[in-house]
Amino acid sequence: MKITIEPIAIEQKSVFVQMMELYNYDFSEFSNDDINEYGYFGYSRIDDYWNEEGRYPFFVRVDGKLAGLVLIRSCSEYNDLQYPHNIAEFFIMKKYRKKGVGRIVAKEIFDKFAGGWEISIWSNNNAAKKFWEKVVHEYTDGKYTLFSSSENKIEGFTFYNA
Repeated sequence: MKITIEPIAIEQKSVFVQMMELYNYDFSEFSNDDINEYGYFGYSRIDDYWNEEGRYPFFVRVDGKLAGLVLIRSCSEYNDLQYPHNIAEFFIMKKYRKKGVGRIVAKEIFDKFAGGWEISIWSNNNAAKKFWEKVVHEYTDGKYTLFSSSENKIEGFTFYNA
């Protein structure tokens, strides 16, 4: 199984939009979002990934086939980190889950961006909490910090890589 991570070009925007619809459908279990009258969830920040500095969109491929996406931002929302990065969205299609794809992708993304990392997870998303706890623990050899925001119903991890 060959796993690749590639930047999303503006010319691939329509595919990006479609992948975000799949992600939002999958995530609606936790967000409780509904589709609009046109049948879409929508994602208001799509264009920002080409118009704002510090945003990085990536497609994930397995054996050349689209398998997910990762959106990175150079900021932290809940912590004061030096050279911050956070995972804005992380989506691996169900077909590729529990095969190590997400773990490999996460670690490669961490390696691409040195500095402080913040990973926030909705408190009601137990599968994501288990996944990120395992990945972050492996990647940092247990050297990470937990945080939470009860107001935002968020839990997460921070760590540094150099």
